[in-house]
Amino acid sequence: MINIREDERLHVLNHSCAHLLAQAISHLYPNAKFWVGPVIDDGFYYDMDLGDAVIKEEDLAKIEKEMKKCAKDNKRIVREELSKAEALEMFKDDPYKIDLIENMPEGEVISCYRQGDFCDLCRGPHVATTKEMKYFKLLKVSGAYYKNDAKNKMLQRVYGVCYENEEDLNEHLYMLEEAKKRDHRKLGKELGLFMISEYAPGCPIFLPNGMILRNELENFWYDVHTKAGYVFCKTPIIMSRELWETSGHWDHYRNNMYTTKVDEHDYAIKPMNCPGAILVYKNSLHSYRDLPLRLGELGLVHRHEASGALNGLFRVRSFTQDDAHIFLREDQIEEEVIRLIDFIDKFYKIFGLTYDIELSTRPEEGYIGEIEVWDRAEKALADACHASGHECKINPGDGAFYGPKLDFHIHDSLNRVWQCATIQLDMNLPERFDLTYVDQDGSKKRPLMLHRVVFGSIERFIGIIIEHFAGAFPLWLAPRQVVIVPVHHEEHLTYANEVKEALEAIGIRVEVDARNEKLGYRIREAQTQKVPYAIVLGDNERDNKLVTLRKYGKKDTETISLAECVERLKKERDEKLYER
Repeated sequence: MINIREDERLHVLNHSCAHLLAQAISHLYPNAKFWVGPVIDDGFYYDMDLGDAVIKEEDLAKIEKEMKKCAKDNKRIVREELSKAEALEMFKDDPYKIDLIENMPEGEVISCYRQGDFCDLCRGPHVATTKEMKYFKLLKVSGAYYKNDAKNKMLQRVYGVCYENEEDLNEHLYMLEEAKKRDHRKLGKELGLFMISEYAPGCPIFLPNGMILRNELENFWYDVHTKAGYVFCKTPIIMSRELWETSGHWDHYRNNMYTTKVDEHDYAIKPMNCPGAILVYKNSLHSYRDLPLRLGELGLVHRHEASGALNGLFRVRSFTQDDAHIFLREDQIEEEVIRLIDFIDKFYKIFGLTYDIELSTRPEEGYIGEIEVWDRAEKALADACHASGHECKINPGDGAFYGPKLDFHIHDSLNRVWQCATIQLDMNLPERFDLTYVDQDGSKKRPLMLHRVVFGSIERFIGIIIEHFAGAFPLWLAPRQVVIVPVHHEEHLTYANEVKEALEAIGIRVEVDARNEKLGYRIREAQTQKVPYAIVLGDNERDNKLVTLRKYGKKDTETISLAECVERLKKERDEKLYER
């Protein structure tokens, strides 16, 4: 899906359409007061106060009709510049606009855009006439607190999208419908993967099928990291206040941490794994020969997120980060980052995920360390990215206060973008914790530290791949891999159990559905549950040691020998193959 906010033409078109929405609302709801109507990644919205009136989903068609009428009038959209006094007079009846005007920076040009009988405070720019906004759709309505503060009044928010032609609009609407079908919360419930209990908001509970999926991902993670030379640790979930003061989290992150007292002493549940990894490093002496030291941990962390922000597996309070902390010398940065990019590339290809890389550089203020060190670090990350055959978009000033970073933005099967992997270069924590290694000349030197995740968090990554695969996982990940469907319970059950034993012998997760239900019903249920393979067994299969394979999503079946079936499924699982 196109990121509308980043497409200059669509950005202008959608912001203009937000004003068209507001104009139509002002006609239908004369007492309406307007807050803001920004462009978002997939369209626009407008927040408004309609007094006692309430917009429902069924009202959107009526509002669209009025918007089309306003668009058809083909009024010119004209920019006007105002003094502060003129702006306050013009919008004197709208307290929300008054608030915007009163809080504008001193000296900022105040402008508004007029189209026919409607005028709205705005920086712009806009399209030339209302007629350019032909292809739009209002999508939903929801509540939104004024200024996103739960202490303030609840406003009404109407979402929409606008494109330059009907084909692009229909494609966008199709993708939205497809995304609804793939919603990981819906599929997670249908496939028995996870649940969220009211007794533990924001803390996912993985069900038996979900644990199979999770265990496969974790086993894969340990396997590829072991082969890449990582060693592993497990650090405490709760640690004392002094540790978090040394790391800086107690001062800068405490509002997002869960704290408690033990023996009258302050402790915190870890929001990040880094300090624990540092304790592991400090546990022994290190030589320059030991570096880089690649230390991995699947660490459970907790962060206090606002209840309104919680969203299935995408935004949670309890999650497992697939952390690695790499301790290295400065001269090793480029080589190690090249190695990491190659590692992440191979990792994502297993899932059919493509990505872009973004380099976030030194913040304008609040950073630590010397500018010369930052410059060298940023150059090392950029050079490593280019040397690995990848381009990186520069995101100026968005680095962490302790160092620059590379962010990996993955694209799923609907071309939606998710930020998952990151490589962060840290020049802060080694200093705070007085980390050292013994250099070649016998002197003590300060190592640098790379923070690195690939999944990002296991929970969120599971949510992403549920939607990426629409719940139809590759064979190696699927909780239920094969369902055997004997045509007749009495006549074919013995052979069904023989096929089951042959597949179980190679570790395939398989079950026999010999219920007293029609054959078509049982096959359809396997399809509904998105089981990768259904094996149908009748007289021909039993008598000739054959199986009839039906692959999920395919209408055609294939009859092959049992031996060939065993070999094929083993290869597909072991090599983690799948059809996009």
